[in-house]
Amino acid sequence: MTPSTHSTPASTPALVRTAPRREYWFGLPALRTSARSARDTVRDLLRAWKLPGDTCCDAVLLVSELTTNAVLHTGSGHVLCGLTLTGDGRRLRIELHDEDSTPVRLPERLAGPGDESGRGLLLVQQLAESWGSARSARAEGKVVWAELPAHSGRRP
Repeated sequence: MTPSTHSTPASTPALVRTAPRREYWFGLPALRTSARSARDTVRDLLRAWKLPGDTCCDAVLLVSELTTNAVLHTGSGHVLCGLTLTGDGRRLRIELHDEDSTPVRLPERLAGPGDESGRGLLLVQQLAESWGSARSARAEGKVVWAELPAHSGRRP
């Protein structure tokens, strides 16, 4: 018996492979120490997803700032953080949900050299390709979100 060979006709389109959407959610108590836990969780997750180092660094900083803002400036008892890598792997979305419905705005004045706070959202604005806030569908308050390119490195 001769083994048969099978060939695919040239007119058959190749299958397009797309990466599945990756999504991860975790909750934290609204404590000052939660920013560190959020940074560690995000760093470990994005390394496991094999994202580039500069994307990981930017995402860790964004999560740290968003968590710190929620802990210091809301009356929340807990926060919910989510990371989503789009199906095409091009964008990373970071969400921080809290229990406060007050809209988020950039500070009206720049923080001075002696100020201990007032720079977080300015960092978010500089690092993220886009960001904003809206009413949360997952918590009783709002969500503050930021998006980064997943593989293209830092913005110019």
